[in-house]
Amino acid sequence: MDKNELLKIAKKARERAYAPYSDFRVGAALLCDDGEVYTGCNVENVSFSPTCCAERTAIFKAISDGKRKFSAIAIVGGKNDLDINIPCYPCGVCRQVISEFCDDDFLVITKNGETAESTAFSDILPKRFKINN
Repeated sequence: MDKNELLKIAKKARERAYAPYSDFRVGAALLCDDGEVYTGCNVENVSFSPTCCAERTAIFKAISDGKRKFSAIAIVGGKNDLDINIPCYPCGVCRQVISEFCDDDFLVITKNGETAESTAFSDILPKRFKINN
């Protein structure tokens, strides 16, 4: 699937975000190796700890459907529609969740202006914790 198409799907998922406290809405589109796409949005909670990020929402949906092989995730986020052209990368917790299920060549796709930018996961979390460390 084209990077720009995956970003469009993430942007649509962002519209469903529940972010009344930070007003920072994020959408994610996770591409499985079989071509299926799972979406997620951030869901905030008044006590903040139970908040779930868009990336984890998409990954957990896919895992609960039996998917285990992923090739890319597109992420779009920001407080307003102008912010969505600024790169939005996964938080530390999401990076650890991604590392559980994805290889080093898994791509994180973000917007940088009007350009789709791809970054290998190994560049985002270079010395990640794995059970065999």
